[in-house]
Amino acid sequence: MARRIAGASARLLDLILPQTTLAGAPAQSGGLPAGAWQGIEFLADPVCDGCGSPFPYDPGPAVRCPACMARPRAFARARAACLYDEASRGPILMFKHGDRTDLAVLFSRWLERAAGELLAEADAVVPVPLHRWRLLRRRYNQAAELARPLARRAGLAYLPDVLVRERATDTQGGKSAVGRRRNVAGAFDVPDSKRAQVEGRRILLIDDVLTTGATAHGCARALLAAGAAQVDLAVIAKVRAATDTTI
Repeated sequence: MARRIAGASARLLDLILPQTTLAGAPAQSGGLPAGAWQGIEFLADPVCDGCGSPFPYDPGPAVRCPACMARPRAFARARAACLYDEASRGPILMFKHGDRTDLAVLFSRWLERAAGELLAEADAVVPVPLHRWRLLRRRYNQAAELARPLARRAGLAYLPDVLVRERATDTQGGKSAVGRRRNVAGAFDVPDSKRAQVEGRRILLIDDVLTTGATAHGCARALLAAGAAQVDLAVIAKVRAATDTTI
């Protein structure tokens, strides 16, 4: 009954104060203007099984791109909803840094579509954590805002505190691939009190953007060391190649 009342209240609020787009106009879908959809390059099979990069043709199931074969990561597989480019960058940065947490439900549905296979095989959903000082400044963890509704709709355990960022790292933006790996090396851990929630489980790790995979690799290593059976990754967007893209 409480859920029905809450849903009705939300619909009534939308009628009185309709959602607006990033530009301030009435929104047609999740805070994005209709024209924004036209430029976003959504990803679907065939993609690399390791990082989710699109293939120009279908090479067969579970095939990995040369970059993934040359440098395997701790997470087993990754999927991205779209490419991180000029079209998707604005909405993602508004969600990440501009207090537009209302976009979380829309983006989580994108993840649901892109990572459906990974969701079906997962036991629990874990967001990439922020260090406590950065969380205080930002007031919310964008990965957690994505992971919560995703886990709820999939009927999976949502584990927001099993993974912690023990060391306050610099921002990854502008760093090289090597610099990113060094920046987050040893930064993540699973506290002893949380290991029982991780042991033997297949974890779906959630983040906003995949660039070089250094952060997700560090998180996956910590989860595997705590006894996770497997760690996969789902993100809103990934860069086309490992570049010094500011996110």
